Amino acid sequence: MEYYSSLLVQLKDILKEKHRGKFTKGVFFLDDIAPAHWALATQKKLAYMDFHCLDHPPYSPDLALLDYHLFPGLKKQLKGCHFLFDVEVIAAAETWLDGQPSEFFLNGLRKLEQRAKKFIELYGEYVE
Repeated sequence: MEYYSSLLVQLKDILKEKHRGKFTKGVFFLDDIAPAHWALATQKKLAYMDFHCLDHPPYSPDLALLDYHLFPGLKKQLKGCHFLFDVEVIAAAETWLDGQPSEFFLNGLRKLEQRAKKFIELYGEYVE
């Protein structure tokens, strides 16, 4: 959990750097429900850094951003590749992610918003 907390600090620093002068109201943060992400120490760190955690709905493949937006393209890119070391996989994934235009990520967030609204309208029933 200490490692995760250090990643959150790095994230805040990156956000401040990229959004100078616009980083005044905190960050809305949607995370998955992994134990390290919801541990008390992590929650305290998020609150201290002014990250506002959004309630996460019960697992739904409709709302798992990585499952429907990021992973298909990444899987396609890495298909058939063989890696000997974890650092090679990480580098390949980072290269692919860095190569995506900002609109790619914005579109993913818009899709998440649309799916979340539909999820709410259907009272948590399966969307697609």
